[in-house]
Amino acid sequence: MTLAQRINIGLGKLPAWPLYIVGALPPVWWFYLGLTGGLGVEPIERLEHKLGELALQMLIVVLAVTPLRKWTGVNLTKFRRALGLLAFYFVTCHLLVWLILDVQILSEIWKDILKRPYITIGMLGFVAMLPLAITSNNLSIRKMGPKAWRRLHQGTYIAAILGAVHFVMLAKGFQFEPLIYLAVILGLLAARLTLPRRAYAS
Repeated sequence: MTLAQRINIGLGKLPAWPLYIVGALPPVWWFYLGLTGGLGVEPIERLEHKLGELALQMLIVVLAVTPLRKWTGVNLTKFRRALGLLAFYFVTCHLLVWLILDVQILSEIWKDILKRPYITIGMLGFVAMLPLAITSNNLSIRKMGPKAWRRLHQGTYIAAILGAVHFVMLAKGFQFEPLIYLAVILGLLAARLTLPRRAYAS
């Protein structure tokens, strides 16, 4: 038995639901730190950044599931739905911090979306994730059919690219970190193009 097979046997015994509990904690903890001075002199900006970065990291994990299975044999597919929903949760928290704590004024929110390209891109990424989150359930798979459902959920690729571009445009001056995120996401998407169709259809 290979190491990957042993890992998969162990993973098969683990339920996916604890991921939701563990994943729900970071935003709550960071919000508490912001209230108590633990996020520095600009807690709202820091909270926005941490939540957005965590969302990108989770999207990268989601995109890595299929290449990881193909190249190493380690299968995290049973956890992919939970990981994707957590990514949406982090993006939603990121957006709510911006809406409620940062901008606050409704008219200014709309102006920012229209006038600031990085915000426009970020909102498009959020909109791209909405149908994915809504249909991340067995009922939607049955009603849509597996083929149509998989085609819809390829929108994850678009959302990830938009999120990374949003981060690059948001950065002040030349910074390597946002570019690294964009490069990793593009690299994972490029890797999927080299995989057999059957490998990335699931």
